[in-house]
Amino acid sequence: TDDMAELLLGESKLEQFLKENALKQSSSPRGPRPKLTEVRKHLTAALDRGNLKPEFLQEANLIMAKLNYVEGDYKEALNTYARVGVDDLQLAAVPPYRLRMIAEAYSTKGKIALCSIKLPISSSASNLHVDREQEIVTCYEKAGDIALLYLQEIERVINANIQNRSPKPGPTAHEQELGFFLETGLQRAHVLYFKNGNLTRGVGRFRELLRAVETRTTQNLRMTIARQLAEILLRGMCEQSYWNPLEDPPHQSPLDDPLRKGSNTKNYALSRRPRVYTGENIFCPQENTEEALLLLLISESMANRDAVLSRIPEHKNDRIISLQSASVVYDLLTIALGRRGQYEMLSECLERAMKFAFEEFHLWYQFALSLMAAGKSARAVKVLKECIRLKPDDATIPLLAAKLCMGSLHWLEEAERFAKTVVDLGDKTSEFKAKGYLALGLTYSLQATDASLRGMQEVLQRKALLAFQRAHSLSPTDHLAAFYLALQLAISRQIPEALGYVRQALQLQGDDANSLHLLALLLSAQKHYHDALNIIDMALSEYPENFILLFTKVKLESLCRGPDEALLTCKHMLQIWKSCYNLTNPR
Repeated sequence: TDDMAELLLGESKLEQFLKENALKQSSSPRGPRPKLTEVRKHLTAALDRGNLKPEFLQEANLIMAKLNYVEGDYKEALNTYARVGVDDLQLAAVPPYRLRMIAEAYSTKGKIALCSIKLPISSSASNLHVDREQEIVTCYEKAGDIALLYLQEIERVINANIQNRSPKPGPTAHEQELGFFLETGLQRAHVLYFKNGNLTRGVGRFRELLRAVETRTTQNLRMTIARQLAEILLRGMCEQSYWNPLEDPPHQSPLDDPLRKGSNTKNYALSRRPRVYTGENIFCPQENTEEALLLLLISESMANRDAVLSRIPEHKNDRIISLQSASVVYDLLTIALGRRGQYEMLSECLERAMKFAFEEFHLWYQFALSLMAAGKSARAVKVLKECIRLKPDDATIPLLAAKLCMGSLHWLEEAERFAKTVVDLGDKTSEFKAKGYLALGLTYSLQATDASLRGMQEVLQRKALLAFQRAHSLSPTDHLAAFYLALQLAISRQIPEALGYVRQALQLQGDDANSLHLLALLLSAQKHYHDALNIIDMALSEYPENFILLFTKVKLESLCRGPDEALLTCKHMLQIWKSCYNLTNPR
């Protein structure tokens, strides 16, 4: 005959049922089940006798409405909420569990209204439709705000008990779970804003959730929201339409659907709101990339903190989820930092990602590319070797490594090994085989330049010539293969043959500066200085600031037009150099 016991039994059995039979966002609850019949008996018994105090009577009705929703009786659930007067319930001076009930009530009201709004309506009811949409979003926003307040309060109570070494049993901070209704309240408002074309309010809602004081229960949610907001800032917002988090949103924004009706300001008030971070000297971003980068760096620190690195089979699914979450953050960081040319910072971020990167090609390859862009070629080559081990059939990776080795590193033996790796892949990567021979020919040609013995030079030059001929035969439409074959023939003093191939290269790529320059040099080698100068002038019309072409022009002008013309070109080169390079910059 204890009404309070009936109420508590009904609530506990309903919560146990929901824990064992989780509701899903994409599906509506079904009809009554045997266990729910017991719940209804307990709640009906507590309500019918009428001995409960007014506040517990309200709680019993809130639980009954929740039961009606779970059983699929939406109309009765709404009637119950109307009798209770959810909008009039007090949030001040109430225990935390009551905040949870009120948050769940708003979430349930929003869910029921969202289901009813999906029914077809007449065109005359369009204004009513808009009002209903706003009512739904408001329900979800209230549910989310009160849910945050509940989580903050429950964590405060638990922490106080721990500090006071209270003997009272209670859940630890790690045992708190959001559950279907609170999670819906926290995650649905911004989704509906974006779906309805109101990007301004959607971004505003994201910021409200992120500015609330964090609890352990909301850490994963905060990481997801921070990542989603960063993606919107990077992909959907330009600098002109940006407003900082401490400013009021614009009344009209190019981000929003022009046909959308309604204001961008909040249209409800709560007697208590969740606590937000406040204080002096708090950093506030001033443009979209800055805010996106801040959000992504916060997300990265959270991903690193919560990383699942254990390789035991029981943790496999958690490890995959942890890796996927971190990979998305690092991909967005690559976009944000790449746009600003901050490759040094990007390589440092991706180096921290190496804790996730065991046998993960994507992270290793991103790290290698960031090191290349940051000018850390030696480390990039070492990382690319690991990428080759992880993906041995991808010819682009050893080609990149060979390019680095032939460049500033001048590791020609390493470059030769990488080029041979591409060639040896054979039919697996037939489209890259010509590139492999091209890289091999370049390596031999550079080795010949470094060789001190004449005999060794000739051997290496022949090898280079054979490699370039093979590349040209495999890819006759590649202008680079024809150009390097012509260049190697020119180095070997086979001028007529070189002219034939450089003309082929120009037929394939008529505006290639290197091919035009080589043609001019070959003509000058045959003492056709005027023709060579005409070619240089034509090339400079396309590339007016190309210094190598200008140097050659000076030499040809001194032969064809005299030193005065050549001096004018020298003065022009100095002016270009002065405008292009800062004299105070040591580089």
